[in-house]
Amino acid sequence: MADPEKTPKGSAAPARGLLKVLGVGFGIAVLVGNTIGMGILRTPGEVAARLPSVPLFVAVWIAGALYALLGALTVAELAAMNPSSGGLYPLVHDVLGPYPGFVAGWTDWIVNAGSAAAVSIVIAEYVGPLVPLLGAHQTATASAVVVGLAALQWRGMRLGSAVQQGATLVKAVALVGLAGVALFMSRGGAPVVAAASPAPVMPSGIAFAVAVVVALQSAIYTYDGWTGPVYFGEEVKDPGRDIPRSMIGGVLLVMAIYLVMNVAFLRVVPIREMAGDPFVAGTAAERLFGPAGDTVLRVIMIVSMVTAVNAMVLMYSRITFAMSADGFLPPILRRVTPGGTPGPSLVVGTALALVLIATNTFDSVLALLAFFMVANYGLTYWAFFIDRRRRPDQERPFRVPGYPWVPGAALLGSVAFLIAAVFGDPRNSLVAIGMVALSLPVSRLMRRHRPE
Repeated sequence: MADPEKTPKGSAAPARGLLKVLGVGFGIAVLVGNTIGMGILRTPGEVAARLPSVPLFVAVWIAGALYALLGALTVAELAAMNPSSGGLYPLVHDVLGPYPGFVAGWTDWIVNAGSAAAVSIVIAEYVGPLVPLLGAHQTATASAVVVGLAALQWRGMRLGSAVQQGATLVKAVALVGLAGVALFMSRGGAPVVAAASPAPVMPSGIAFAVAVVVALQSAIYTYDGWTGPVYFGEEVKDPGRDIPRSMIGGVLLVMAIYLVMNVAFLRVVPIREMAGDPFVAGTAAERLFGPAGDTVLRVIMIVSMVTAVNAMVLMYSRITFAMSADGFLPPILRRVTPGGTPGPSLVVGTALALVLIATNTFDSVLALLAFFMVANYGLTYWAFFIDRRRRPDQERPFRVPGYPWVPGAALLGSVAFLIAAVFGDPRNSLVAIGMVALSLPVSRLMRRHRPE
């Protein structure tokens, strides 16, 4: 913000209690923690099934990273210029206006609360075999994960930042350690697949093009989470410098971890065996550690997923906080605890996650999350071009290189994937579009109470 005493549209005032205590370390930690979860442990089998070729398999993971990097470069310019906590909502609201901002905000809130619920359920499933007493209480265990992390965040942002950075470091070391074992301690090669197992066939023609698109979708979803630093813009001590560094550095770090892990998986599980395997990491761990492989991998996965849920809890509390500051939601949601946490917004987001866990309805919500996610990216990229046209001489702490090609490629990629989603999953895509349409009267009702 140019003037720390003035609240720009789409942001919350520092006087409301958010603390400028975050730096590059937290930004990278929240990006890595939010991005690396279950995907890298499961997605390799899906990509290998579509493209059973090592060069193409690796190329897909590189392409997914490049798409995420295009988006990170584009969003970093807007976020550095308008460092407001709240994710993509304030960026869209500031440029495109109230209604697009409202759509970006409430869908992003659902995405983060729904994802926190889903990942917490998976954590409960993996804790069960390690702690049999909890095996029959998965709903309670999942709820305890969300409530426990929310209670931790209530204590304040300094503690929340330290926990996120420490847990993410442990996760990164554990994943790289697993990859290292696979690369350097499996020189005997993987067991030979049974002769009865048919070798996967590389598609050709149109089928090949479809396979590439679907494989790219899987990889891109696995890279999702790179927007993490944007949710804490006004809490960053030097946003013009630290937000771009966090986003670019975080994406490059995730790319490096993903590539090392996939090369390690290929070292233990040949691609013909990897193809269609719903849990490649589990297969690799079993071959590396024998019967202990399941326990080793469960511990790694639990740590990985806890950091992801912690990041989501941090993020969903900022979205409703920012929307309340703009008058879309009740004023109570903009209140902040002495430690710099949007307390009421944290409670509301946690309540939604608990409802989804208790009613077991998050599966139906998750089907819509990918559509909402990519649609929000598309709105933000469009806002970038509108902002460049309206304010060409605006001071920008960070400028995306390769303009207009880099943001243009990011925007076209989002549009292409939305079109592919409509054709590939028309039912859920139409439901998502319908929910966006219904948000119009809701946003107009909310705007009646907005301060002028």
